[in-house]
Amino acid sequence: MQNNTLANEAAIEMHKVVTRFGTHVVHSGVDLQVRRGEIFAVIGGSGSGKSTLLREMILLHTPDAGSIRVLGTDLVGIKDAAALALRQRFGVLFQHGGLFGSLTVLENIGLPLREHTKRSDQEIDAIAAAKLSMVGLKLDVASQFPTELSGGMMKRAALARALVFEPELLFLDEPTAGLDPESAAGIDTLVLDLRAHSGLTVVMVTHDLDLLWQVTDRVAVLAEGTVQGIGSMAELAGIAKPAIRAFFEGPRARAAQTQTQTLSTDKEPSSKPK
Repeated sequence: MQNNTLANEAAIEMHKVVTRFGTHVVHSGVDLQVRRGEIFAVIGGSGSGKSTLLREMILLHTPDAGSIRVLGTDLVGIKDAAALALRQRFGVLFQHGGLFGSLTVLENIGLPLREHTKRSDQEIDAIAAAKLSMVGLKLDVASQFPTELSGGMMKRAALARALVFEPELLFLDEPTAGLDPESAAGIDTLVLDLRAHSGLTVVMVTHDLDLLWQVTDRVAVLAEGTVQGIGSMAELAGIAKPAIRAFFEGPRARAAQTQTQTLSTDKEPSSKPK
């Protein structure tokens, strides 16, 4: 799926990351690398530390040991000015959107630009409107408030805000959580389109098996404080470790895998003349 020219360049590098909360050890030595231009997912059971790992990548939590580099910047001991500059190189879609209820959709999207740049209001509104269109929302949504949006529309509006700085790296926290199947499928397509047109590197935490099968290049499985395996979903399906098998057994897992195989078959060109 990914651009081969970027395959060997690292967008994120984590080495021997250790995270504790009191006496509870969440990560006991996490190693992983996210390549530029790929769609990468982190999965794991409840309490495995996947959301904490994401928070460490986006400078919201500091690990107790180990090193993290994001877009070539070492996060250990990073200064405030460097952290601000780095944050403007990535976007984040939080699980519940994080939109401000007192602001219109257009105001929400433009807020980061108003806080961190000296652009005029007219220029900011134009950029926000362009991002709204990029995520597949009509301009008449711009004047609405978040409470007036459906779940799928709210996710898209929040995604538009995450893209407002033209990021190199996009983090998605449960991007399809709470959505109906049609809206979730729309997010799947949107993620692929954004990567295709913008060359984004995408890192997501998700439980959505359809999303994992249909859009990811590689997936890291977290369990027992470490990464149990990294690879494509097809590669992981062949690994016998119990922590990994949990994502490939049971009716939901089999249904997602079958649907992906069906979609792949449907896309293959027919050898028969039309």
